[in-house]
This record gives sequence, structure tokens and C-alpha cells, in this order.
Amino acid sequence: MRKLAILDVTIPGDGSPNISQGGRRWHHAFHQTLDLPEALVTGREDIYFGWFYRNYGHRPDVIPDADIAEYLRVYRQPGALRAGFGYYRAIPQDIADNQAISANFKLPMPVLALGGNSAWGRRMEVVESLRRMATDVRGGVIENCGHWMPEEQPAALLEQLLAFFA
Repeated sequence: MRKLAILDVTIPGDGSPNISQGGRRWHHAFHQTLDLPEALVTGREDIYFGWFYRNYGHRPDVIPDADIAEYLRVYRQPGALRAGFGYYRAIPQDIADNQAISANFKLPMPVLALGGNSAWGRRMEVVESLRRMATDVRGGVIENCGHWMPEEQPAALLEQLLAFFA
């Protein structure tokens, strides 16, 4: 039997009214805008993405500066910004596809759904989202954790993953 783990994201088209939390996750709409994010972020990757790396976690220092530098190096590669923003630009199609599939199908495998409980963590939204999409959902929240679960609470996350996939 196969299993699936989902960490601090919701599923577009799961039946919830807005995966962007009613605009709280403002960057979703910005990233979906064709060409504008590339024009405004190019050459300013450190300012723009650095803000996310320092603000979406439970603590601003959760992602080390050396790791941030590597993420920024990669985002500066040709085509990387467009590819990254492409994830968000695909959300309307993801919503349509997932709605069509989930009308007659639920994921049959066990699903572990975890959200961070602070800062920009999605809390129980992850579990709620997956319950609309799957028949066997387990999970909850990781304490003292925002969006960057593996970096913020590696031991707690590993414990959950090992127990689930055992």
C-alpha cells in the first residue's frame, strides 16, 4: 500500500472557497500575474524571497543565511523565476482538474496531513483540505512551526513521518 504526506499546503480545488486564505497569502495572486513578478523581482531576489524565508517561519532565523544564499543563487538562474511563478499560474487549472476528479474519486491511500501552528503555518487547514480529497487522513499540527516544517521542527516532523511510513 502506498502512502502520501502533505506538509503545510492545501489542495487547489478541494472545495474550500480560497486556498489563499481570503487574500492573506497575497503573493498567490501576484505570482499568477504574467510577466510582472519576473520584471519586479529580477535583480531583487534577495529582497523579495529573503522576506519569505525570514517571515514564513516560526522564527526569522530558521533558515540559515547560507541556505538562503543557495536558494537565491538558484532563483537567479535563467528561467528559474518563470518556472517558480509557473506553479502559481497553474493554480486555476489545478482547481478545475481537482474539482473534476474529486467529484467522483477520493484518494484511497492513507494520507498524513500536517500544518505548522504559528506564523504562516496553515494549522488544521491541511487536514481539512485533505479530508475533502481522501478517504483516510491522519495528522494535525506541528507546534512552534510555521511554513518551513523540515527546517523548523526536523525532529518532530521526522517522528511523524517515520511513524506514518513505518
